Amino acid sequence: MTLFSVEGKTVVVTGGSRGIGRMIAAGFVEAGATVYISARKAAEVTRTAAELGCVAVPADLSTAAGIGALAEALPERLDVLVNNAGATWGAPLEEYPEHAFDKLWGINVKGVFHLTQRLLPNLRAAASADDPARVVNIGSIDGIRVPALENYAYSAAKAGVHMLTRHLAKQLAGEHITVNAIAPGPFESKMMAFALDDPATREGIASSVPLGRIGRPDDMAGAAIFLSSRAGAYLTGTVIPVDGGISGL
Repeated sequence: MTLFSVEGKTVVVTGGSRGIGRMIAAGFVEAGATVYISARKAAEVTRTAAELGCVAVPADLSTAAGIGALAEALPERLDVLVNNAGATWGAPLEEYPEHAFDKLWGINVKGVFHLTQRLLPNLRAAASADDPARVVNIGSIDGIRVPALENYAYSAAKAGVHMLTRHLAKQLAGEHITVNAIAPGPFESKMMAFALDDPATREGIASSVPLGRIGRPDDMAGAAIFLSSRAGAYLTGTVIPVDGGISGL
């Protein structure tokens, strides 16, 4: 196996029908992995799977039934779990609803935890000292630094994803399962469409990035593949910002 190869690995990407999830799934498919993608909307995930050449598993991962349906559709041996499914919510402080916290905590944090928990037997079956099984959680730079937007529940939940990543990493290291997080900056996604679809706003966001541009699909796929390859086998408990330098400069 070459240093950055994921060829022959079995990978599941949640929220894989569009945005960052699709970018990651497409990268793994191109790199020779067997990829399963899951999303709540059956028609959308089926269409994306046909376009990418992977397997679609429609499932609502905010529910126990949905998690069970995905788990039953996967093979017994799973090399990589990418927990990408998530949601956001923005509103002014005085108007921010309580149920936004309930929804985002349920999807962005509890969903990550319970799916990882449910798929532990599959990950253990693939794990070895030389080639650990991998869990890659998708956080956000909004969970690292205070965002400009009023997305209180989202930023809090993504900070929770980062800490959950570290906690799981400590617990699972002895079983040869690594757990890391990617914290994306601005990428093309449904969550960012409200800003990036407007040319003037898009230019303003791009100019605020030290590297001067919006993230590209291969930037996101490359980070996930690195963490899942031999090159990333000695990393666990890390939160890697893939943000063009926003959070660090």
